[in-house]
Amino acid sequence: MSSVPTVYDVAKRSGVSIATVSRVYRNPDSVRAHTRERVLSVARELGYVPSGNARGLASRITGVLGLCFPDYSDPDAEDTDAEDDDAAMLYSDQIIRGMERTARRHGYALLIAASPKGGPESLVAKVAGRVDGFAVMARTVPTEELEVISRRQPAVMLAGPCERGDHLDHLEVANSDGQRELTRHLIEDHGLRRLAYIGSAEESPDVEARFRGFLEACTAADVETADEPALRMPMMRQADGADAVDALADRDGPLPEALVFADDQMAVGALHALQRRGLRVPEDVVVTGFDGIPLGRLVRPALTTVRQPMLRLGEQAAELLVQRLSGAPDREPVSLMLPVTVVRRGSCGCGEVEGSGPQLG
Repeated sequence: MSSVPTVYDVAKRSGVSIATVSRVYRNPDSVRAHTRERVLSVARELGYVPSGNARGLASRITGVLGLCFPDYSDPDAEDTDAEDDDAAMLYSDQIIRGMERTARRHGYALLIAASPKGGPESLVAKVAGRVDGFAVMARTVPTEELEVISRRQPAVMLAGPCERGDHLDHLEVANSDGQRELTRHLIEDHGLRRLAYIGSAEESPDVEARFRGFLEACTAADVETADEPALRMPMMRQADGADAVDALADRDGPLPEALVFADDQMAVGALHALQRRGLRVPEDVVVTGFDGIPLGRLVRPALTTVRQPMLRLGEQAAELLVQRLSGAPDREPVSLMLPVTVVRRGSCGCGEVEGSGPQLG
């Protein structure tokens, strides 16, 4: 077998025709599930990239970088005005802007691929066959699959910590530090003791780190809290934030003094839901988020949050890929953590004038 695996190698090892291998990547639903899984498994094992350009990847023949991430689109945005759509730039949008700007400066175009949860496992393999190098959001696909593809071309993992034994470049932000400082601010500066963390820690390494920072701040201040989030929401959208308010308000007993959300989208949804219930923020309950999307400045009260450098995350991902493609493909894997900033606004009681704390991380 040649050093660079081909469609012929995959077909032979899988015991299927070349046409079947091609259909697995071009039209996966046309292939029976057990056959499709066998072909994909063999392809991962061999490190096969489904593209006629695969042999030339190392010589930069496409002039394109790739970015793969889950579909974070918020269905609620379809019901908002056009001005709201323009304001509600999501996390992934900012990363795309940063990566595209840096790629263009180095003479590359950017190919973007978004896959809804449960999308085809071959998403990254398809992108890899069309680009010189690519970045992928953590948990879009298994790390093992990325490891195989990264043997053929540069790959950067975004928003996920380095896992034991992997050889990928990693970029993340100081999630734990940021959430710890924000929680400390609520406890020490505002005197709050009953805090509820709302997230989905089992879905995201970012949120796992944020919840860890929340727990550390509570423990340091001797504030009683559970070892699990008060609520785990499935998608972390505005609608999920509203649902969280409804769930907490319907429980016996008073609302927590502060609702600490794992992202800004949920926090904004919670602000709207609290207003509909006639509850005042921050007088009746404090609300905070995480990310620093532009929409957080526009809601009333303006949202206290932790701003992460989303543009810089995209820029740094493109820089790492370009460095790999420019002559340093065999260097040791890079693991970088970018700093965050706590932004204190009206939703925690700090007034309507935005103020930023020190960079953390």
